[in-house]
Amino acid sequence: MPQFQFTAADAKGEQMSGTVDAPSEAEAINQIKSQGYYPLQVVEAGKGTLTASGKKSAKKKKAKKADPKSPKGVTGGRIKPKVLMIFTRQLATLIDSGLPLLRGLTVLSKAEPNPTLRGTINALADSVQSGSTFSEALAQHPKIFNKLYVNMVKAGELGGVLEVVLLRLAEYQEKAHKLKNKIVSAMVYPVIVMFIAVAILVFLMLVIVPKFKEMFAEMDNAELPLISKIVFGFSEFFLSADVWIIPNVVWFFLGAVLIFLGFSSWGKTKGGRKAIDTLKLRLPIFGDIQRKSAVARFSRTLGTLVTSGVPILQALNITRDTAGNVVISGAIEKVHEAVKEGESIVTPLQASGVFPGMVISMVDVGEETGQLPEMLLKVADVYDDEVDNAVTALTSILEPIMIVVLALVVGSVVFALFLPLIKVIQSVNG
Repeated sequence: MPQFQFTAADAKGEQMSGTVDAPSEAEAINQIKSQGYYPLQVVEAGKGTLTASGKKSAKKKKAKKADPKSPKGVTGGRIKPKVLMIFTRQLATLIDSGLPLLRGLTVLSKAEPNPTLRGTINALADSVQSGSTFSEALAQHPKIFNKLYVNMVKAGELGGVLEVVLLRLAEYQEKAHKLKNKIVSAMVYPVIVMFIAVAILVFLMLVIVPKFKEMFAEMDNAELPLISKIVFGFSEFFLSADVWIIPNVVWFFLGAVLIFLGFSSWGKTKGGRKAIDTLKLRLPIFGDIQRKSAVARFSRTLGTLVTSGVPILQALNITRDTAGNVVISGAIEKVHEAVKEGESIVTPLQASGVFPGMVISMVDVGEETGQLPEMLLKVADVYDDEVDNAVTALTSILEPIMIVVLALVVGSVVFALFLPLIKVIQSVNG
C-alpha cells in the first residue's frame, strides 16, 4: 500500500508532519482528518517532497494559479451562467453518488476545460482541504458564486443535505437560464430586422438616391412628386457637410451613440435605474413579459431558498438583491420589513401593486397552510409557462409586423425614386 507524507495543522493552528498508509491521496486526507487534523500538504512517498512550511506551499500554489498556462487554471475572473450551471449539476450528481466533496472537486477540476472555473475549483479544493467549509470557500469567489449560491450551500451544510441543495440549485439555474434565453430570443428578431432596415435605408440614401437625383436634375421638364422631394431632401441633408467638412450622416450616428451612452450612464444612477425599470413594467406587450418574468424569478428564488433551509429574512434579502428590477426590489424590501415586525407577507405584496392577484392569493394560502415554499415554486412554474406562451405569441406577432415595416420603409424609397421616372416615360409616349 502506498505511503503518503503530510503536513497538517491542529485546532490551535500548530503544524505537524508525519506519514500515513492509504490506497489513494483522498483516503490519506480522510485519515488525517479523522485524527482531528487539517491537512496542509499530502505527497506520496518517492513522488515529491514536502515544503518547509504550509505558508510556502500556499504561495507556490497561488503563483501557479496566476499562470494562464498552468493546468490548474486561473482565478478571479467571471464565467458564463451556463458553465456554472453545468458545474453545479455535475457536482450535485457526484456527491449524490456517494463521492466525498473534496474528491468530487478534484474529479471536476481535471475534466473542466474552462481555465477560470478550473482554477476556481482547485482553489475551492485547497480551501476545503485546509479545513474551511464549502460555503466559506465559495464566499471567497463572489464574482462567480453570488449570495444566493453561497447561502443555499451553507444551509445544505448545516442541514446535512448538501447534495439535495446542490440539485435544487442546479434546477434553479437551469430554469432561470431557460427563461432568460426565451426573453432574449424574443428580442433578437425585431432588433435584427430593424438593423437590416436601417442599413438598407442608409445605403439607399447615400448611394442610390443621389444618382437618381442627378439623373432627374438633367431633365429640366421633370416635375418631382412630393414624396420624391422629401426623399431627395433627406439624402441631400445626410450627404451635406456644413460642419468641419464632415457629412451630416456621421454627425447623426455620432449623436445617436452619444445619446445611447448618456442614457446608459443615466440608467446606472439610482433615479435613472428606477425610472427605466418602471418603464419596463409599463410598456405595452413587452411590459407584461417583464412583469411575469420578474414574478417568476422572485417566486423561484424565494421558494428555493426557503425550501433549502435558509431563514425567511435572509432569504428575502438575497431575493431582493437578485431581483433584477428596482421596483421589484423595493416591494421585496417592504415585505422584509413587514416580516421583521412579525406581520404577514401578503399585505406588503398587495400594497406594492406589482404582483398579480393570483400570486398574492397563492402566497396567502401557502402561509395559512404552512406550505409557503411549495406555493412559491408552483407560482414560479405557472409564470414560467406564462412567459413561454407570451414570448411565443409575441414572436408570431412581431414577424409579420416587422416584415411589413421593412417593406414599407424600403418600398417608400423605391416608389419615390421610380415614380418620377414613370411620369417621364408616360409624357414621352404621350
